[in-house]
Amino acid sequence: MQQIIRNGSKPAVQGSADFFTGQVRIDAIAQIPEPSRASVGVVTFAPGARSNWHTHPLGQALVVVAGLGWTQCEGGPKKEIRAGDIVVCGCNKRHWHGAAETTAMTHLAITEALDGSNVTWLEPVSDEDYTAPVESD
Repeated sequence: MQQIIRNGSKPAVQGSADFFTGQVRIDAIAQIPEPSRASVGVVTFAPGARSNWHTHPLGQALVVVAGLGWTQCEGGPKKEIRAGDIVVCGCNKRHWHGAAETTAMTHLAITEALDGSNVTWLEPVSDEDYTAPVESD
């Protein structure tokens, strides 16, 4: 079966202050029917906005489609991400991602659910972690 989900047919939601710092818009664009466990969302972070630390039971892939952002896996350096970059985060690895301080960033987020859950939200990212130097590649 093929399904076409028309642009604008699902309302965008504001990212909850329980899970994000700053202005975040989430467009949940596809929940692929069972037996798939995959979902796809478009997340737009205003300058300075970011997710809390979080994990995904089956990992996550991000496809940056616009702007400039930052991401960090716990214990590793903060990295810059730009349009066209793909970020793959392994199962249950603590990480965060968001926009740079002065530039918005939009990404597609692709996750799978395990036992009905695709994310475990944790504490906010500290300003110290957010403003830490970016490691260049």
